[in-house]
Parts: sequence; structure tokens; C-alpha cells
Amino acid sequence: MNLKLTQIDLVPVPEKQSASDIDSLPVEQHGTHTHPAPTSDPLDPLNWPRWRKHVILGIVMLKYFLFTYITTTTVPSFAEIQSQYDINYSQVNWTVAIPALGLSLGPLFWSSVGDIYGRRIVFIVGTVIALVATIGAAVADTYGGYMAARFFQGFGVSPSSTVGMAVVTDMFYEYERGQKLGLWVLALDSGLLLGPTCTAQWINWFNAILFAALLLLELTLMPETLYPRALMLQRMAVTEKPAESNAGIEEAGIKRTKSLPFFNLRPIPGLSHPPIYASLTRFLLTFRFPVIAVAVIGYSFTWYWWILSVITMVPSAYATDSPLIQGLLFLGLLIGTLVAEVSCSGRLSDAIVGRLAKRNGGVRVPEMRLWLAYPAIVLTAVGLILWGISIDKAYHWMVGQVAFFLCDLRRNPNRQHRNKQLHHRRLPAPVHQRGNFLRCIP
Repeated sequence: MNLKLTQIDLVPVPEKQSASDIDSLPVEQHGTHTHPAPTSDPLDPLNWPRWRKHVILGIVMLKYFLFTYITTTTVPSFAEIQSQYDINYSQVNWTVAIPALGLSLGPLFWSSVGDIYGRRIVFIVGTVIALVATIGAAVADTYGGYMAARFFQGFGVSPSSTVGMAVVTDMFYEYERGQKLGLWVLALDSGLLLGPTCTAQWINWFNAILFAALLLLELTLMPETLYPRALMLQRMAVTEKPAESNAGIEEAGIKRTKSLPFFNLRPIPGLSHPPIYASLTRFLLTFRFPVIAVAVIGYSFTWYWWILSVITMVPSAYATDSPLIQGLLFLGLLIGTLVAEVSCSGRLSDAIVGRLAKRNGGVRVPEMRLWLAYPAIVLTAVGLILWGISIDKAYHWMVGQVAFFLCDLRRNPNRQHRNKQLHHRRLPAPVHQRGNFLRCIP
């Protein structure tokens, strides 16, 4: 197959920029010019009020929380599921794997749709699918029906991965994205770890309530964020502050973001739209970049998949405890995640990159985000070894919680995760698609 970059992969860069154009660009705290360049358009997501941006970020985080929450929320109920459908332990493990299959395949479809019709409609349609599938899982009376519903649960919530990341990058400058993507990844990790703490026979109905609330938030508080920046930079001035009047909205001549219809079913105007299969071909294209391949495969099969396989071992490791107690034993992982994100991630990562970029002539390279990974490698190994010993020697449960805490301090190097996303400005979505696919498919 002859794979080529499409126009949607490329970041438009003017051939010539005058000194006055460059000087007019806003400057961030470390003295380098911001990327991407904002316009004077009040409909530009970069110019929206901070409260609006963070409301939308919260919606994206909630959906990404549910991305992993739905896969692990049934783990403490394995015994009840086995009894209900008269299946063995191997079959009940597939109830976690099948939604993960939907999570891995979904972005290969939704990403191109989001680049054509916009982020909002993809989020809404995906949530509707997940809501209907969750109700189906709650009423399913056969193992096959339950598994089909679980697959479409994953498929419906999967846009929160690649399309969700696109929403974040639509609204925030590059120097802000470390913190915002840190919060976004924290939602993913929290869903994975909070899922097992909530267990009951009616858990699928509770999940349906969560999806219904998410759908309401998307309908009322989430405008379109896909913006024709290249076209608008030609029509409107580059500025640090948006225009105070709405005169420029009509002058531009195209509908965009908040001026689009409530249900936009047409391609977003002012953009070069990829073919519907572009996300699949771009995903395959990433295999031509060895640096990306090594980072993504290494992260997915060691730091993410292999290490987190410990989650499915908890029911057998603490077999004498009730499902509720087993769920609470995941709190050590959750606390480690929160401490890592608050103390070591986000702003600290951005600050390190900013200082290193200043020494590097204002040029950022993705490897600058990797420094926090090295201590996390050691903590991960110590935590896993300690947990294994605590189970083997039947130590007090608190020893296992300390081990889980140390193990999940590794979340601070979700720098690896962000490094692959930011490595190529041309290919952030397909790189993330590949990482998402390899994380979920095993």
C-alpha cells in the first residue's frame, strides 16, 4: 500500500512571515512565541473565556473517565456474572476484553469523522451508542447478548481518546497542553482504578445514568471546537486579544464553532477534509517512524498493559474478601495516581520543558518531557516486587496498598504517553490512535 500524507496531516505554514507578523504573535512566559497562532476572531476556541474552556475540558475528561471505567467496573462482580450466565472464569475475563476491543477499533473510525463533521457530533453520537449499549447490557439475559452490548459500550465511548485529545489541542496553546493533557490522562487512569470500587448487581443501570448525564452536558455545554485556523489567519489579524465586537464574525463569511447549527450534519466549512478511511491509513503510516514505534510499543506492552494486568489478579489474590472489599483495595493505586499528577505532572512538566526550551533557543523537543520517567521506572519496579511478596507471604493488606501506591507513582511518566502525542505536530492523532490500539487490543 502506498501511504502518503494527506492535507489534514500537514500543519499549514506561511511561506514568508514579515518581522511585524512574527512580533505580533503573543509571547508565553518563557519568551517564545505561542503555537498555534491565535486570531482576532471571538469564535476562535483559543480566544474563548477560561471558564468555557475548562467546562469543555471537564466534559472531555468525564467521557475519558468512562473510557476505562466501563471495562473494570465489573471486575469485583465476576462471581455474580459467572453465576448469572453459567460461564467459567476464562469466559468472564472476556467481559473485560470485549469492551477493550471496541475501545481499540473505535478511534480508527471516529477520528476521520471528527475531522470532517466536527468533534461535537462525534461525541454526541458516540455517547448515544454507549448509553443504548449500557441499557442493553443491563437487560441482557444471555452471555452473547451481554458481550455484544459490552462491545458497543467500548465503541461508543472510544471517541474520547483521539477526538477528545483533538478537543484539548483545539482550545489550548502548546505551552498549556502539558497540564491539560495531564488532567485528561488523569481521568483515564481514575476511571480504570475507580471502576472496581463501585460494584453491585445494578451497576449497568448506574453506568447508564452516567452516560445520560454526559449526553446532557454535551448537548447543552459543548460547542464545536474544530476551527478553520489556516483560512481565518488569512482573513483576520493575528492578535493576543479577540475582537470586542461581533463584526468580524459576519465578515469572515463562513460558519464555525459556536455559529454552526445545533446538530451539524455537514462537513465543517473552511477545511480540507480527509477521506473517511484516512484515520486507518494514517495509523498504518506511523509504522514508518521507528522512534514513534519504539516509544508506543514499549509504553503499551510494558508500562501500561503488562503492569496493569495486576488489576485482574486482585480478585484471586484477595479471594477471601467480599467484592466490595476487593474494590476498595484499588484505592492505593488511585491515591498514587493523584499524588503523581498533582506533585509531578502538568505544571512541573511544562515548567521543565519551558526552561529547557529557553536554553535551546526557544525550540521544544518532545524528549524534554522524559526526565520525570526515570525515577518512576524505579518506583514501579519496587512497587510490583513489594506487592508480589506481600501476597506470597500473606502480609497485612496495608503492605499491598503501599506497594500499589509506589507502583502508581509511575503515572507521573505518562510523559511517555504525552511524548508520543506531541512528537510530531503533523501526526498527533494517528500516533495516539496507535498507542490506544496497542494498549487496548492485548
